[in-house]
Parts: sequence; C-alpha cells; structure tokens
Amino acid sequence: MIRLERWKKWLLSLVLISILPLIAIWFVGWLLIRPAERVIGAPPSDLAVESVVIPDATGMPIHGWFVAGVEHQGAVLLLHGVRADRRSMIDRARFLHAAGYAVLLIDFQASGASPGRAITFGYREAEDVKASMRYLHQRLPGERVGIIATSMGGAATILAEPDMDADAVVLEQVYPTIRQATEDRLAIHLGPMGPWLAPILLATLHPHLGIYPDQLRPIDHISHLTMPKLLIVGDRDRDTTIAESYAMFHAANEPKELWVVHGARHVDLCAYVGAAYKVRVLNFFDTWLRKKS
Repeated sequence: MIRLERWKKWLLSLVLISILPLIAIWFVGWLLIRPAERVIGAPPSDLAVESVVIPDATGMPIHGWFVAGVEHQGAVLLLHGVRADRRSMIDRARFLHAAGYAVLLIDFQASGASPGRAITFGYREAEDVKASMRYLHQRLPGERVGIIATSMGGAATILAEPDMDADAVVLEQVYPTIRQATEDRLAIHLGPMGPWLAPILLATLHPHLGIYPDQLRPIDHISHLTMPKLLIVGDRDRDTTIAESYAMFHAANEPKELWVVHGARHVDLCAYVGAAYKVRVLNFFDTWLRKKS
C-alpha cells in the first residue's frame, strides 16, 4: 500500500510538472492579446478636435478624433502600436495640422475607447484601417490621404492591402513576421533560451484568436503597397532588429525610402528624433500628397 501511494504521488508530480508550464504559456498568450481598453479623457485643448465613431466591417465602433485641415492640402491617418491608443500619436497630429493637413487619430479595436475581444497584432486591425480610410475619403472627397503607422499599426496597414486606398505611407518599426517578433521579444526577456519557446507560445495563437502565424507575415504583403513608402527604423531596436527592417525595405517595391535612426530602440521615433522627424515626414508628404498646380 505504501508503494502504491508513493507511485500515485510520483505520477501526480509528473503530471503537474508537465501541465503547469503549458498553463503558464497559455496564460502568457492570453496576457498578450487581452484588450487594452481604457478611458481616453478629453482631447488636447490646442487642437480643434471632433470626436468621431466609425463603424468597422461588422458594425463595431472605432473611436477617434478628427481635426480638419486646409482644403486641398491632404489628410493623414495616424495608427498607433500594440497596447497603445490614439494619444500616442498626438504630437504627430500637432505638426501635421500646423502644416495644413487634416488628421484622423483612431483607437484600434480592443484598444483605447474602441471595444473588441482581443488584440490581433494587425490581422483584424487591418479592417479598422480600411474603415478609417473609407471614412476619410467620404468626408474629404478628392483629398490625397497618407498614413503614419507605428509597429502593429504598420502591420495592419500592410495587411489591409489591396483594399487600402492611400497615396503615401510612413511605416515605423514594423515586424516582418509574428514568429520573428515573438522570438525577438522572448530573447529580450528570457535570454538565449527565449526563442526556443516561441513555437509553443505561437501555438496558442489559433486557439486564442482563430488565426495562424502564417497569416501574420507583413513581409509577404509589403510588395503589394504600390504607393510611395517611407520606412523609419532604429538601428538599436531589439523588438524589430535592423536586419529585419532591412529585409522589409528590400521586400518593398519602389517608390520607397529608408531612414535609419541611429541609436533608436523600439521607441516613439517622433519623440526620439524631435525636429528632424517633423522635417523628414513633412517633406515626404509634401512631395506625394500636395496638389500640384
């Protein structure tokens, strides 16, 4: 009887040792996709902001701010990164509006004030990009429209093709594949052993979201973007490495530009670079969005 009890305890310990890591990984997967909804609060007082609600393809509301610009001077859609919201794009909105552009800042589904079941790293957020672009074209008929998209917002922009009607896009620090993005982040937090856990963590993607890792490969779609592109990357970025950013640039078709920001990690590049960011982005949009006389 004593031997039987010891055998049961040994078996139970073995089961727990096998199951607990899987439960932990499942929980980590859930943490990564859980909604980042929050109260946005009042808009900045220095911008004449209009609160807007844009229905997505399923009728769910996308909340945002619209700032009118000068007629025939173009418009720009601003798209935030993962677990952020429209407020992270306010500084960009300020200098674009000062230059005469109309601006639309949105909260992706499951972020900020927009409801949603989960964050999908650009896959379902691509529908929010399409809906927002339709809104801008309907509200400002005849205006040329650009996009500034950071990180996940950039992935959503690329994955929105071929139904995303933009005239010029700025893409900042966009991951090539969700597999590489996962490996990079695990390496940052867990060291050399981290990337070995990536396949296990990615295996939770379909049970959680109903999508597969191969559906999150912006590098396979960036060549579909026929409009002018400015890619801005940091050469010390560990979340999306400089080698991965070069691969994204080489996969893109002309017309395209690459701006490597020296010393920048995976940060807000507008805040990091300051005035140089404003000059570079305005020159890019002035070239491609302004009406020619």
